[in-house]
Amino acid sequence: MTTNLEINSMYKYIFGPVPSRRLGMSLGVDLVPHKVCTLNCVYCECGQTTKLTLNRDEYVPYSEVVNEIKDYLNHNPAPDYITFSGSGEPTLHSRIGDILHFVKSKANNIPVAVLTNGTLFYDKTVRGELLEADVVLPSLDAAEELAFRKINGPFHTLNIPEYLRGLVEFRNEYKGKIWLEVLILPGINDNVENLKSLKEAFLQIHPDEVQLNTLDRPGIVKNIRATTRVELQHIVEYWDLPFVKIIAAAPNRKKIVAYRIDTESAILETVSRRPCTLSDLHKILGLHSNEINKYLDVLENEGKIISKREKRGLFYSVV
Repeated sequence: MTTNLEINSMYKYIFGPVPSRRLGMSLGVDLVPHKVCTLNCVYCECGQTTKLTLNRDEYVPYSEVVNEIKDYLNHNPAPDYITFSGSGEPTLHSRIGDILHFVKSKANNIPVAVLTNGTLFYDKTVRGELLEADVVLPSLDAAEELAFRKINGPFHTLNIPEYLRGLVEFRNEYKGKIWLEVLILPGINDNVENLKSLKEAFLQIHPDEVQLNTLDRPGIVKNIRATTRVELQHIVEYWDLPFVKIIAAAPNRKKIVAYRIDTESAILETVSRRPCTLSDLHKILGLHSNEINKYLDVLENEGKIISKREKRGLFYSVV
């Protein structure tokens, strides 16, 4: 019998399905190498950006991506979503629109989601390439320039007015759902000035939902912490907008049908032999980093593993 780990190792550009809080059983499609992005966010679970860029290119071959998607769908049950996400910014791929069109035409009405930071939405071409998606999940952690630079570490020419204008224009052109994700970092973007500017941005963008989030996994900077549920609730009350919600915490992932006990066991068995970084686990297990992170969330929350920051990165071991 083919195991989940064996299925994952067959593919280079798709991963999962992974247990997603928002998208159920989600098949991931990763369109850029690790870690090609327009931002270098301090909280990123995938680690530090290695190529900070706005240059769009066919970073991974179109033909290989669509062949993997086709092969997966021919041999496996349909996932709840096919999700463009991964270890970088998916809209940097110059043929994301073609790949999205292929999925929509071949995937038997499986809804498609795009997880993006939204920073390239100033480009009309990029906006047009996402119009076939069923749901787009852009992020917006700050609507004020200083906090934007401190949290998101953008490519030097990116700026807040252009960023917000792109999100507003995308909303005007796109007929699907927009779930805007906002990650709160105490002491950086939770003061009155930042919260007020974010609320003003929401009222311009008109997303279907604003999903308020905080750290699940440690980011690339050690002196940041997760926002408590009480703090998040105070922010929701301050904004007083009906479309703002706090998204579920990591423990709920275990209730999702896609949650694989064999994957959890493989991670536990590996880190019980010796402490491992996320990169180590990726190389040993052949699983995508995003998928591993989903399970690390649960295992650390349950007290089965602990993390410790060392010179080479964040190491995980059994308690």
